[in-house]
Amino acid sequence: MKNEKILFLSLHSFSLTGGIEKVCRCVSKILSDLNGATNTNHQHLSLYDDQPDLKYIDVAHFKGFQGNRLIFLFTAIKTGLSANILILSHINLLLFAWILKKIQPKKRIILLAHGIEIWKTLPRWKTIFLRRNTEIWAVSHYTAQQIEKIHHLLPSQIKTLNNSLDPFFSIPTNFAKPETLLHRYEISSATKVLFTLTRLSSQEQYKGYDQVILALKNLPKDIIYILAGKADEQEKVRVLHLIATHNLAHRVILTGYLAEDEVQNHFLLADLFVMPSKGEGFGIAFIEAAACGLASIAGHTDGSRDALLDGKLGDFVDPDNIAEITRTIAKHLALPKDQVNALQLQNLCLNAFGFEQYKMNFLNLLSN
Repeated sequence: MKNEKILFLSLHSFSLTGGIEKVCRCVSKILSDLNGATNTNHQHLSLYDDQPDLKYIDVAHFKGFQGNRLIFLFTAIKTGLSANILILSHINLLLFAWILKKIQPKKRIILLAHGIEIWKTLPRWKTIFLRRNTEIWAVSHYTAQQIEKIHHLLPSQIKTLNNSLDPFFSIPTNFAKPETLLHRYEISSATKVLFTLTRLSSQEQYKGYDQVILALKNLPKDIIYILAGKADEQEKVRVLHLIATHNLAHRVILTGYLAEDEVQNHFLLADLFVMPSKGEGFGIAFIEAAACGLASIAGHTDGSRDALLDGKLGDFVDPDNIAEITRTIAKHLALPKDQVNALQLQNLCLNAFGFEQYKMNFLNLLSN
């Protein structure tokens, strides 16, 4: 990579905590490592961020624009003219690639494709540009298949690059339930805990937490469900109504937003991670769960298959079949959550989805 200069464009990288942002942080760290190893000047420009997290990249190679689109546009074009490779974190940044490709037709364009943002019909100019000018790195085989089917791209244009754990994700060595959370939620270590971590959005009701709530009413009463993640007001009201309708207020806990330093402890508290989603491009939460020794239940219709290593890290269910979800949860909770099983899940996860493996895969695609 000594003779290449890379420009990476993102929307958010450090100001939000979703899956796409986690991917952006991983890419930022790879660029930082390349800068340090090869004395190059790979750059990361982010439309909505302000400052970077210095664990990932230094200020000399990063610039945030706090939503100033005009300045971002001019800076991206100016910086992009001296770059050999342009990497886009999101389909909504494709205009910048279109402009630079008009000026410099030989420029290499790479688009990171995550999930629902690219599974839908796009404006015609975007579809044409993708077909003629763009390499696409999809986070899962399912996302790759959806892109090929919906936008009629050649399979040779699309490569699969599974997501990874954050380079600074703390890997636990002790899988005991944290005492602080047992006290916070007023439960004993024997209480069985189901856990989901996701954004609760009235615009994206495909994550499957409704189905988990409906399954819970048919499970033993000593099982509780912790549903964590930021919720918009409309969705929070709807979910609380669903909980109240089924008399489950004493068994379902909505935590709201969880800070990054609390996420791992919640995985350790749980006996099972459950997210029977219909729309995961990959599902980074599944591999974070496995890194904490926790098995998962996922939907069988989306990109979760890659994240669960085709069933090695958990089970798949029909996300619309409450009875099947209930049976599968009961099956997992009947098994002891012991150190040996947890360590086995963790090792499988780290071997497949550790950051260094992701970095090697990323650089191999870049070299090819």
